Amino acid sequence: MSTRDTSNAVDPVIESREQLIAPMAGGAKAPEDWRIGTEHEKLVYKAADHHAPSYDEQGGIRDILLAMQQFGWQPVEEGGQVIAMRGADGTVSLEPAGQLELSGAPLENLHQTCAETGRHLQQVKEIGSRFGVGFLGLGMWPDKTREQLPIMPKGRYAIMLRHMPRVGTLGLDMMLRTCTIQVNLDYGSEADMVKKFRTGLALQPLATALFANSPFTEGRPNGFLSYRSHIWSDTDPHRTGMLPFVFEDGFGYERYVDYMLDVPMYFVYRDGRYIDAAGLSFRDFLDGRLSALPGERPRESDWIDHLSTAFPEVRLKSFLEMRGADGGPWNRICALPAFWVGLLYDQSALDAAWDLVRDWTMEERETLRNTVPRLGLAAPIPGGRTLQDLAGEVLAIARSGLQARARLNAGGDNETGYLEPLNQIVESGKVPAQLLLDQYHGEWQEDVTQVYRYSF
Repeated sequence: MSTRDTSNAVDPVIESREQLIAPMAGGAKAPEDWRIGTEHEKLVYKAADHHAPSYDEQGGIRDILLAMQQFGWQPVEEGGQVIAMRGADGTVSLEPAGQLELSGAPLENLHQTCAETGRHLQQVKEIGSRFGVGFLGLGMWPDKTREQLPIMPKGRYAIMLRHMPRVGTLGLDMMLRTCTIQVNLDYGSEADMVKKFRTGLALQPLATALFANSPFTEGRPNGFLSYRSHIWSDTDPHRTGMLPFVFEDGFGYERYVDYMLDVPMYFVYRDGRYIDAAGLSFRDFLDGRLSALPGERPRESDWIDHLSTAFPEVRLKSFLEMRGADGGPWNRICALPAFWVGLLYDQSALDAAWDLVRDWTMEERETLRNTVPRLGLAAPIPGGRTLQDLAGEVLAIARSGLQARARLNAGGDNETGYLEPLNQIVESGKVPAQLLLDQYHGEWQEDVTQVYRYSF
């Protein structure tokens, strides 16, 4: 989630609809300026007993963050507490229960992305060895109840934790117990954004299946392959889902603005603190009728903040965020941006990918999204096939897109090698969660704590 550390007192007040459209319209870039931003979260645990460390215990989350100064990272504070570290590789921040996230820098190619990921993991592993801490690449805590997890001292999280139970039954699980990988990608124009948004939404269930990695809850199989994905189905219907309007004629920046104006607010950031505005209307805020700040109208940074509080399967800000994947190990962190860059950053690949899914009805898209968390690649798709049948075709398109990009490393290799973990999944027909379940019922003898052997 976003990290703020400055006041918005000097921001322009929003006085026109053009200011609401501006972040999205301003995101359009020439293809040579398109970048790749990869974000990944991991679970943090103490090696001695597997408990999730609190913020301020010895060797806890604060100590881990501050220890990153040895690698050149600089602290970001909120209310006197360190909540993130900033450096050349982006921002390392804490999620609500202490999950550690790298929001990577915008990079030109996947070789740089994977090198960035490797540097980050090496750094946290070195710090972790000093504090007796390990890091786990899963989509969800395999053995922790909500009550066993700490809460981090970040203002927006306190507001969200209060609000989540009002709008869904699983929102607290989303905040406290899950981890994801996502990739942020650019577009060249409004029309290009629309096509990428539609293709990304339609194929997001495939990404969810390929990266499904959360089959355990509180020490037992939960009946899902991606329980993390299922959690989003009952988190908050106002700000999640497949966004049917994206596939309607006339969709563009204006329509997304209307959607975001109808997403209830969480907060307003003023003078270094978060003011609770959960459930209130941004439209009222525009009219100076927000009860949390009577008579005040929003500033441009308030709108930027608000754009970060919707959680659909694909999210638009000044770039597109692909949000469907569970957390996982190093090679799958590199594979997710490879999957989406291959599909969306080459025009022929984008056209081919959209052609595969353009005729699906909205009902068929919703059905697929709802069945994938349980069935993975076995989920049925239109035409009497399964998602596994489609997966091979999509990966072939992604591979062709990466080949066409022809971004080579020092050894002369292009970017297609980063798809190999996904090729293996499709060839085997087993997603990561199914492999974990095989081990759970086999060599682990139904002891889920054996998963800690597979930490980073």
